[in-house]
Amino acid sequence: MNWKQLISNKRFGMEELHEARKDDRSEFQRDYDRLIFSAPFRRLQNKTQVFPLPGSVFVHNRLTHSLEVSCVGRSLGNDVASQLLKKHPELAGSHLSEIGSIVSAACLAHDLGNPPFGHSGEKAISTYFSEGQGMALEKELSPMEWNDLTHFEGNANAFRILTHQFEGRRKGGFVMTYSTLASIVKYPFSSQLAGRKSKFGFFLSEEADYQKIAKELGIIQLSQPNEPLRYARHPLVYLVEAADDICYQMMDIEDAHKLKLLTHDETKELYMLFFDEKRKKRIEEVCRIVTDVNEQIAYLRSSVIGALIKECTRVFIENEEKILAGEFEGALIKHICSPLKEAYEHCSAIAFQRIYRSSDVLDIELAGFRVISTLIDLMINAVRSPEKAYSQLLINRVSGQYNVNAPTLYEKIQAVLDYISGMTDVYALDLYRKIKGNSLPAV
Repeated sequence: MNWKQLISNKRFGMEELHEARKDDRSEFQRDYDRLIFSAPFRRLQNKTQVFPLPGSVFVHNRLTHSLEVSCVGRSLGNDVASQLLKKHPELAGSHLSEIGSIVSAACLAHDLGNPPFGHSGEKAISTYFSEGQGMALEKELSPMEWNDLTHFEGNANAFRILTHQFEGRRKGGFVMTYSTLASIVKYPFSSQLAGRKSKFGFFLSEEADYQKIAKELGIIQLSQPNEPLRYARHPLVYLVEAADDICYQMMDIEDAHKLKLLTHDETKELYMLFFDEKRKKRIEEVCRIVTDVNEQIAYLRSSVIGALIKECTRVFIENEEKILAGEFEGALIKHICSPLKEAYEHCSAIAFQRIYRSSDVLDIELAGFRVISTLIDLMINAVRSPEKAYSQLLINRVSGQYNVNAPTLYEKIQAVLDYISGMTDVYALDLYRKIKGNSLPAV
C-alpha cells in the first residue's frame, strides 16, 4: 500500500462532485464537523460506556469517551504525520499532514454503531439469534445472513450507519471521505471469519461498499477468489485502535477512583507503574504542590496518556513497512516496551477484576440484556406479521427512515436492529416499560 493512494478526500456517495468544491476547511475536518452535529453522535451522551447512567458522580458515557478518544487520536495522528514527513520528504505535497484530522474524525465515529447498555447490548443482539427466540429464523436466512446476526458487532454497525442510504436520506449515508471510512474498520473481513470473539468489519449488505473503498485506496486484499472476503487494515486503523485502547483503560481507572471502587493509593500506584524513577520523582513533586486528590489522579492519568501516545507513535513508525505491506499483527499497544507494557497489562487485569466485574456494571448488563432481547423479539414478530393489530402499534413507533417493509426477511431484521441499536439507554428502557405496561403516559 502507498500513502498517496491511502489518503484520499474523495467522498463516498458524492464521487461525481470530487474536486468541485474548494474552501478553507479540509475535507477531513468537514468529516469531523459532520459527525459532531449528527443525531447518532448526540445520542451517545445517553449510552453506557462502562458504569450505569446517570449517577451522583459523573462518569464517562459513550459521548465523552468518543470525544476523548478523538483528542488522543488527533495527537497520535499529528505525531505520526510529523515523523513520516521527516522520513519521506517526497510526500510533502500529499495529504499526509492531514492524518491527525482523519484519525480524529474516525475516533469520533468508532462507537457510533454500539447499541444501548454497553457491550452487553451487542451480546444481547447476537445471542438472541444464536441462543434465544431468534434461533427459529435460521432456516429462513442464508448462511452469510445468519453469520451477520449471530455475530452482531458494533464496529460493523458503525460502518453501516455511515454508509447506508436509509429511507428518505441521501446516497452515501454520511457522505464521509473514503479514508475516514476505512479508518474505522478494525476488522476488515466478513462475518464468516468472525470467530468466537464476534469481530468483523461489515455486514453482507455493506460488503460491496467496503470493496469499493478498498479498491479506491489500494488496500491489500488478503483473501483469494471464492474465500470469505478479507483485507489488510488501512494503516490509520492502528492509530484509531490505539487511541481507544489508551483512553478506555486509563479513563475507566479514573472513573473507578471517583466511584471508590479503587482507593486513591491503589489508583496512584497503578499509574506510577508506567514511569521510571526520574519521572516518578518529578510526579511526586507536582503531587506535593497539588493537594486535591482528584486533581492528582487527573494529572497522573494525563501523564500516562502522554507516555502511551509517544510509545505507540514509535511502534507505528518503526513498523511502517510491515503495516503498509499488510503484515503487521496485533494492536500497537501490544508492541510497546517496558515498563509501559507490563504496567498496561497490570491495569487491564485490575480493571477486569475490580471494575468490569463489579456489581454495578453487572447489574446494568443484566438489565440491558432483558430490555434489548424483549424489544428485538417483539419488533421482529411485528415486522413479520404486520397485518396484526398489535404489530401495527409497534411498527407505528418506528421512524420512517427504517425500512421495516423491506422485501426480504434479512432486510426487515436489519431495519429492526437499526432502530434498536440507535436507541439511547433511557429510550430503550422507557419503551420496554411502556410495552410491558409498567409505565403509562399521563392521562
